[in-house]
Amino acid sequence: MVSVNQPLGHHAAEAAGGPPFALEPGDRMLRVRLDGGEMYAKQGSMVAYRGKVDFAYKGQGVGGYLRRAVTGEGQDLMRVKGRGTVWFAESGSHISIFHLDNDRLTVNGRSLLALESGVRYKITTTSGGLGAMIAGGVFNTEVSGTGGVGVLCLGSPLVLPTDEPVCVDRDAAVAWTAGVRTRVISSFKVGNLLGRTSGELAQIEYSGRGGFVVVQCGEVPARGAEPSG
Repeated sequence: MVSVNQPLGHHAAEAAGGPPFALEPGDRMLRVRLDGGEMYAKQGSMVAYRGKVDFAYKGQGVGGYLRRAVTGEGQDLMRVKGRGTVWFAESGSHISIFHLDNDRLTVNGRSLLALESGVRYKITTTSGGLGAMIAGGVFNTEVSGTGGVGVLCLGSPLVLPTDEPVCVDRDAAVAWTAGVRTRVISSFKVGNLLGRTSGELAQIEYSGRGGFVVVQCGEVPARGAEPSG
């Protein structure tokens, strides 16, 4: 029997003066401290909050109340503003925090969870000719500036250096560092197209000295698409 004085789970740490972005034990929940400022998060990812906090969703006004990041999956970011503590999560996914210091990071659009107000973003695409056409929807979000970025990952992430080129399934790549070159490469032969999914036909090649790519232990396809592996 579970006592009401000893609840399951753990007690959240909400100490004042801590970092704006922090992870709860288990790395499955992002805790964000707001001191009257704002940040942006994946729409629908808020699971709890304490304090006076406003969430601006699509349709609740114009003129900056909502930033929309049009990725390959049409993901929306909501603006979160106020004073308090907010927790974000998505389906028990592992969460990593990247701290940018006037730097850049590219994130798979589906994996972007949250970013501080000092971090900007723009949509980028991956080159590759016919391979890119076959892969379809190879859109990513480049984040830059100074501040924290919360990134979702299916399971514990694998970090692969890109000093030597490495090929990754498009639905398994989570994020990669600035300066890493990307291109879609084809791995099919003429006559072998039928019955193959896009990941079996084309992957993303990452290369660049001193860089890395973060890979998740599974594939999360774009909405409405089949898994690519």
